[in-house]
Amino acid sequence: MKSESPPFPAVAARAAVRALTASKIRELYNEGIGKKDVLAFWVGEPDQPTPDFIRQAGIESIDAGEVFYTHNLGIPELREALARYISHLHTGIDPDEVAITSAGVNALMIASQLLVDAGDRVVEVVPLWPNLQEIPKILGAQVETVALRFSPSGWTLDVEELLKKLTANTKALYLNSPNNPTGWTVTEEQQRAILDHCRKHGIWIVADDAYERLYFGEGGVAPSFLDIAEEGDRVISANTFSKAWLMTGWRLGWLVVPRGLLADVGKLIEYNTSCAPVFVQRAATVALKEGEPIIARSLSRYRKARNFLVGELQKIPKVKVASPSGTMYAFFQIEGVTDSLAFCKKLVKETGLGLAPGAAFGPEGEGFVRWCFAASEERLADGVQRLRRALAA
Repeated sequence: MKSESPPFPAVAARAAVRALTASKIRELYNEGIGKKDVLAFWVGEPDQPTPDFIRQAGIESIDAGEVFYTHNLGIPELREALARYISHLHTGIDPDEVAITSAGVNALMIASQLLVDAGDRVVEVVPLWPNLQEIPKILGAQVETVALRFSPSGWTLDVEELLKKLTANTKALYLNSPNNPTGWTVTEEQQRAILDHCRKHGIWIVADDAYERLYFGEGGVAPSFLDIAEEGDRVISANTFSKAWLMTGWRLGWLVVPRGLLADVGKLIEYNTSCAPVFVQRAATVALKEGEPIIARSLSRYRKARNFLVGELQKIPKVKVASPSGTMYAFFQIEGVTDSLAFCKKLVKETGLGLAPGAAFGPEGEGFVRWCFAASEERLADGVQRLRRALAA
């Protein structure tokens, strides 16, 4: 006798999860697994390990037995050190405005859970890191976008177009600057116009500031909403230790929030990860106190790498590239490429060159390719030669 079908749908994740776009960078990465000759520039990661003095702080913490739970919002020493660090870069910040999270991406998720309900409308400036595009969708939000405009002289934002999108029924604006993947950086003048508009309509600004210290402009610190925000403004800054301090694998980030929100942030951290590991927080505390030379060295190194790579790419007839004002990425257009994922898979297979497909950063990135230039000039030069061979073929 045939068994009857159960009176409920087949096993499946909820619709919002099923609708998420899988990472095309991860799909491409899987193409290169096991290939020893692949030159990998597809991941947004420095090519150097975490400095010894930061690692040693973590080791000493483990040796001291600091392997237990701690405060949801982070150890006091790190929150105080972060408050001093942020106050030095921007405006006065107190520890009771700072929360420690388990990675920068976790900071963005916590901020989103804090603000966004299913059905809410949020706006994002794109092309954009895929994780940040999908996070509001996990919560059931409707995501609308405003595209940066490309020309070989640089990426630009039409602020008027953005402000028209930021209507009274918008819950939040997500803005990543310096931007991954394009390297575009918002100006202070643009920030003021955006903040004034969001104040009028009660719109939250979620600023992804992961690359603020990898800024090639004057001072080496990108313009921040923290510089201009006032008491009561709906501004949240998310950040990470990954890029500036060469700590991608440590998975530690932070949030700066209006002080009245901290207790609710603590609840969300409890129900997401409980707390960040103490030994990782000890390492981060030392990074803040002693890591400025590391940041300065990385910024100088990346500036030289950027200038070299962009200069070489500009010599290739089929390539159009703008010099990024921040980050560690060159995001360039290749003539005739309409399927960037297929193109990048072919690059890996035929030349062993690993670049990230522009389509991974949304439909506005199609036809482009991202190259992480946090690498030696020798490796970059090898990569350029492989790209030349691929395009010539």
